[in-house]
Amino acid sequence: MKTYIVLAISILSQATGNVFLSKGMKQIGSVSGIGEAGLLVPFARAIGSPTIWLGAALLLIAFLLFSAALSWADLSFVLPTVSVEVIVNVAFADYFLNEPVSAVRWIGTVFVSIGVILVMRSKRQEVQER
Repeated sequence: MKTYIVLAISILSQATGNVFLSKGMKQIGSVSGIGEAGLLVPFARAIGSPTIWLGAALLLIAFLLFSAALSWADLSFVLPTVSVEVIVNVAFADYFLNEPVSAVRWIGTVFVSIGVILVMRSKRQEVQER
């Protein structure tokens, strides 16, 4: 049960962190290139953005919780389960960022959901030695 709780908090932290990071980056403007002015100026602005700091902190929390889940559960379970973040990210982008989400994207998230459900319903398989 603790694995599910930790993964749920990780997924929500990750999706919320992505929303804040996206919002913060859109506030400072686009990165126009890799040269000094193209990358360093937006980076300097990003350092001073509380929105970006909050997004980064939430993404760090998500990573730490994901790492904790890996310490007691199989990667083959944790990674597909965390992939539900794709669905949450699309929903958050639609709701919080007012991004247009096409029917094709929603259909894609439904396929991801089906895959996640199948993996979560599976049982751990023991490795058989030859």
